[in-house]
Amino acid sequence: MTRSRRRKLDRRTAPEAGCRAHAVDVAIRGTQAGSLLLAGMSVAFAQQQTSGGLEEIVVTAQKRQESMQNVPLSIQAFGTERLEALRISDFTDYVKFLPSVSFTTLGPGFSLPYFRGVASGENNNHSGPSPSVGMYLDEQPITTIQGALDIHLYDIERVEALAGPQGTLYGASSQAGTIRIITNKPDPSAFDAGYAVEGSTVSDGGEGYLAEGFVNMPVSTNAAVRLVGWVRRDPGYIDNVGATRVFPTAEALNPDGGCVSNLRNPPAGCVSTPVGPKEDFNEADTYGARAALRVDLNDTWSITPTVMGQKTEADGLWAYEPNVGELEVAQFYRDYSEDEWYQAALTVEGKLGRFDVMYTGAYLKRDVIVDSDYSDYSYFYDQGGSGIYWGDDAGVPLQNPSQYVLGKDGYTRQSHELRIASPAEDRLRVVGGLFYQTQDHEIFQRYKIDNLGGYLCCDADGNAGEGDFYGIEVTGWDDTIWLTNQLREDQDQAIFGEVSYDFTDKLTGTVGLRYFEFENSIRGFFGFNANYSGNYGEALCFSDRQFKGSPCTNLDDEVDDSDTVQKYNLTYRLTDDKLVYATFSEGYRPGGINRNNTVPPYKPDFLTNYEFGWKTTWLDNTLRLNGAVFHQEWDDIQYSFLPPSGAGLTVIRNAGSATIDGIELDATWAATEHLSIYGGLTALNAELDEDYNEDAGDPDDTGPEAFKGDRLPITPEFKANMVARYESTFGTYGWFTQGGVVYNGDTYSDLKRADREILGKNDSYTLVDLSAGVTRNGLGLTLFISNAFDESAETLRYAQCATDTCGPNPYYVPVTPRTIGIRFSQEF
Repeated sequence: MTRSRRRKLDRRTAPEAGCRAHAVDVAIRGTQAGSLLLAGMSVAFAQQQTSGGLEEIVVTAQKRQESMQNVPLSIQAFGTERLEALRISDFTDYVKFLPSVSFTTLGPGFSLPYFRGVASGENNNHSGPSPSVGMYLDEQPITTIQGALDIHLYDIERVEALAGPQGTLYGASSQAGTIRIITNKPDPSAFDAGYAVEGSTVSDGGEGYLAEGFVNMPVSTNAAVRLVGWVRRDPGYIDNVGATRVFPTAEALNPDGGCVSNLRNPPAGCVSTPVGPKEDFNEADTYGARAALRVDLNDTWSITPTVMGQKTEADGLWAYEPNVGELEVAQFYRDYSEDEWYQAALTVEGKLGRFDVMYTGAYLKRDVIVDSDYSDYSYFYDQGGSGIYWGDDAGVPLQNPSQYVLGKDGYTRQSHELRIASPAEDRLRVVGGLFYQTQDHEIFQRYKIDNLGGYLCCDADGNAGEGDFYGIEVTGWDDTIWLTNQLREDQDQAIFGEVSYDFTDKLTGTVGLRYFEFENSIRGFFGFNANYSGNYGEALCFSDRQFKGSPCTNLDDEVDDSDTVQKYNLTYRLTDDKLVYATFSEGYRPGGINRNNTVPPYKPDFLTNYEFGWKTTWLDNTLRLNGAVFHQEWDDIQYSFLPPSGAGLTVIRNAGSATIDGIELDATWAATEHLSIYGGLTALNAELDEDYNEDAGDPDDTGPEAFKGDRLPITPEFKANMVARYESTFGTYGWFTQGGVVYNGDTYSDLKRADREILGKNDSYTLVDLSAGVTRNGLGLTLFISNAFDESAETLRYAQCATDTCGPNPYYVPVTPRTIGIRFSQEF
């Protein structure tokens, strides 16, 4: 449906007609390109009709350069031109155009992709299981435990998406697929520079801007430096409105009542909270830079050190409360995030005899601050008749028992890979290597109630406020009802390789294997004061050793394991421009420790893929038709959730198994010299193979939470897109017009039936994007409209705490509202 009021300002960059074609790791061969290839399965962008038809695109998905049409793998790739034409500047921009990819997002820096329906609807907690999709920046993995970096995309050579398990070459967390972001490298051959500025406005919302630029400077005949920078404002489009709450227990026991209000002039008898009403409540500022040096040591060896960093500060929520109003929330405490990271990387490339050799290493540091309003939990827990009376240090009743959270996550990651590849022209070809990585995650969350001292509960008849008074602040932490202060360490190493052999000129076989070992541990403190709970916190302390200021240590455990994943492929070339292939492949995620040590560790989960695909070109190389059908088996699914009724900490369990059957198709047609049409689709049937019972074997087991045949969450059963682009000239001017449409089917946000009944289903939606522009002598001017018909829809529904407690007040994450903007660019 069309939205009736204010909606969002887009933060994407506008396209630019006539921009240069970069050779992206997708190395593009042929004359200058300017068209699109958009996709479902083995897609790559930066093609256009030439005298010979569609251009050849070379990719490195199998860690060697190959023509995309010769790679028996589901590949989607956006080249530089396509990134600019589609105005792709961040994660949510490019996944929209990938039919095989679904996603969840809670705002800038908090997004997770899912390939081919491999999603369980987990709560995306910062200490949950590892993601099922691996993310790479150039050759280095950038997937932290909470998710990947939300990198601003500018001066990017390619974004490449590999669908299906990539376990043999990419390892842990590439269980369902891999996304690679390849930057443009320094070029000693010539000076190059460019910049762009953009302004935009969201329907009934705020205004945003974007400024970005790059310069490539040769410093000698064999060395160059490339510098890139950007600054961006994402405007708000969600309003925080005035609201008042009355806590029943405080109302009954406190002489001043239990009224809490976010109004600056609250009603008589109400306590005012720190955050008040504000229009365009959610907004974000991002700035960052990248610097790279390339030195060609000789004809065969080169080194490329790179440093990249980015900081994003976001205020407000990127979701709304339908109980309050469309694109409106009623928040009482600050919602704020700060995501700051940098990565230093080194790549060394060369030859030893006939073999290509590469070493790549990186060090990543990421710090995330998240302050959150958690007053829904306090309010609905009290509404449910908790029988708890909160007081200050003297036992005087608290009029406002609202909770809020102060959180910080500190990530460090170090990775190293050394690999070798034999010549691509050999009949027998080998690629293999060694891999090692370690990552630390410092977890800190402090749940506070202002002026908290203790609680009074209850007399012999269960009446609140009639029993003994207990001090319940976490020892040493004022006003803190719950503290999480832990260190999680994940380490894995592997040896991997793939061998391909041409049995004939038409038939090729490939065998791949990865042997891996992992060791994951977590230690520290979690929970309440012992006066408040005997199940969590200080009551479970087994060591007086204070962990980073915590009262004690009540968690110290580790898990380790080793295993292998395999790949087998047969490829048959029907003609020079048509092939078919069959693949068996596996992917995995390592197991780990629950940070609630009353729950046992969770096991690795594995994905097995059976795939038949085809890659074909027709009509004198003007029509490309690719596709695949697949059957996937997902075993020992890792599923994270919040236990019911305020039991506290995220729990990860293995939730049985599921099967996923699907088909992916894409088509690219250079219809005329000026007109290109391209599109793709994915259709899926993803469902559980067995009942899921998270309490199986427990005395309080109430039966399964999800049942055999239930549809998996997050991913639609059907997703498709289509883009048409017309380019021409008028005198000395180049001009273009472009239209794109994306359809996303309906989805559930969670696996469990009880949650589905409370939260409901995310409806299907259709988005239309339009743009037009002119270019002349390196200058470009583009007008764009995103979500042109102001479609109102949501991508995710969630509750602030466990759904059985906070479910009456759900939150919906909306799609980007209609945005109108203009972009000016220049290249030298």
